[in-house]
Amino acid sequence: MPAARDRMPTRTHIYLDYAASAPVREIAREAEAAYREEPFACANPNSLHTLGRQAARVLDEARSTLARVLGGGFRPLDVAFTGGGTEANNLCLLGLAEGKRRAEGARRRVVVSSIEHDSVLDLAPELKARGFEVSYVRPDAKGVVGVAQLERELAGDVALVAVMAANNETGACQPIAALARAAHARGALFMTDAIQAFCHVPLDLFEVDAATLAAHKIGAIPGVGAFAVRHGRPFKANSFGGGQEMGRRAGTQDVAGAHAFALTAAALAPRVEEHARATSELAGWLSARLTSNPHVHATTNLPYDGSSRLPGIVNVAVEGLESETLILALDDAGFEVSAGSACSSGSLDPSHVLTAMGISRDLALGALRVSFDERVRREDLEAFAVAFEGIATRGARR
Repeated sequence: MPAARDRMPTRTHIYLDYAASAPVREIAREAEAAYREEPFACANPNSLHTLGRQAARVLDEARSTLARVLGGGFRPLDVAFTGGGTEANNLCLLGLAEGKRRAEGARRRVVVSSIEHDSVLDLAPELKARGFEVSYVRPDAKGVVGVAQLERELAGDVALVAVMAANNETGACQPIAALARAAHARGALFMTDAIQAFCHVPLDLFEVDAATLAAHKIGAIPGVGAFAVRHGRPFKANSFGGGQEMGRRAGTQDVAGAHAFALTAAALAPRVEEHARATSELAGWLSARLTSNPHVHATTNLPYDGSSRLPGIVNVAVEGLESETLILALDDAGFEVSAGSACSSGSLDPSHVLTAMGISRDLALGALRVSFDERVRREDLEAFAVAFEGIATRGARR
C-alpha cells in the first residue's frame, strides 16, 4: 500500500452520458433496498407458497403502476417485464411480426426506420432467416420520419411497422400517432421503441399496438426493461422455458428491479413537462454555445421545446476531429460523453442515424452526444463548454 502522499488524487468526473444510462435516482435505490429487506425478497414470484405470492403481488403492483404511467390505454396484463431494453425490443418485434404472419399469411414484410436503435436494426438478418422481407424508411434532414415517407413503403404485405418515439442520438421526436394510423390504414401493426422518450417527454400511445421501455434510461436500476402489447394483438412468443410474463418472456423476474422501475416512473410522471422545460432551456443554451465555434455544427435544427426533440440531448459534429479523439480528450479533461458513432473492430464508422439524415461521412465521423436530465448543474455544463471549445479549436488548427 503506497504512503498517503504517494497516492494519485481521485479525479472528479462530470457525467454527461445520461442517454446511455442515467445515474440511479435515490427513489430507485431506496425502493430496491427496501424490497431486499422484506422476508419474501428471496422468493420466486412464480411459486405458490406464501412468500412467493407476496413477491408476486409486488410484481403485479409494479406492472399496474407501469401500465398507468405508460398510458395509451394499456392494461396491466399487457405489460411484460424483461432483462432490459434490448430484450424488450427483440421479443416485442419478433413476437408481433410472427404473430401477424401467423394470423394473415400474406403479411411477410417488416418496415423499420433507418434511425432505429441497433436492438431493432440488428434483427434484420434474423427476420430474413425466418422468411420476412425487411424494408427501411428514411428520415428527413432533421431526423424525423414523415407519414409520406412511410406510406411509400406500405402495402398489403406489411405485417409490422417499427418507428422509435425519439431517437437516442439526435433526440428527434417522431410523429408516432400519425405513423401508427398510416400503418393501421394498410392493416399493419405498429410498435414504438419508447425507451429513450419514456418519462422524458409526454407520450401519446393510444394509436400504437406496442411499446418498449428500459429502467436505466430514467434513473432506475439497470437490467430491467418491459414491453407492452395491446390486448388482442397477435403475438408469438420467442422466449421459452418457464411461461412467465403471460408466456411472453421466460425466466424468473427481477421483482426488486421492477418495483424500483415502477416507483421511479410514477414519481417522474407528474413532472415530465416541468422537467422537460427546464432541461430544454439548458440544452438550447449549450447547443448555441458549442455551435458558436465555426468548426462545430448541430446535427439537427429541431427546436428545444420539449416536444420536437428530447430535452436533454445535444448532438454536434466537429470538423477535422473524430468522435473517438473527442471522447478521449474530454474524458482526460474530466467529462464523460459519448458519440454518434461507434468503434468497431478498431475502425470508426459514422453513425447510421446521421448518415440516414444525409450528413456527410467526414462530418458524421466527428459527432458527439452530450446528454443529461433535470439533475444536471449549469456550472457543470459551462465547464464542459469551456473544455470542449479548447479541444475543438485545437483540433481544427491541425
